[in-house]
Amino acid sequence: MRRIYITGVAGFIGYHLARLLLDEGFIVHGMDGMTDYYDVTLKRRRLGELQQRPGFGFAECMLEDDQTLQADIAAFRPDVIVHLAAQAGVRYSLEAPRSYLSSNIDGTFNVMEAARELGVRHLLLASTSSVFGANTDMPYRETQ
Repeated sequence: MRRIYITGVAGFIGYHLARLLLDEGFIVHGMDGMTDYYDVTLKRRRLGELQQRPGFGFAECMLEDDQTLQADIAAFRPDVIVHLAAQAGVRYSLEAPRSYLSSNIDGTFNVMEAARELGVRHLLLASTSSVFGANTDMPYRETQ
């Protein structure tokens, strides 16, 4: 049975991915910092639904907390990590750059380092089209 660890599991994409994977018979463990950038009540409702499903586990922690994050990943022993968690919002990155960098840069490093140290074979990292700026040439390419 494949074990999938999802960061940002209470977010829109994380929640729907977890539901799909559970429907397909995967064992899913998710983490989320439950920050208030998006509606926490909605996140809690999503988690409540997921927690009713067999094969789902959850830990509330921040990406920046490398020790808690690594311990959670180590306890679950995933085959795959899907990293969806991030501090969203281009405007917010200008208002609170340290918070943004801590979550998105340090947090992503912590996920990758945990995967490396624990021997997780597959890591999927999702990002946003915002990294490409106002590019109108479609499809987006990493070389642009």
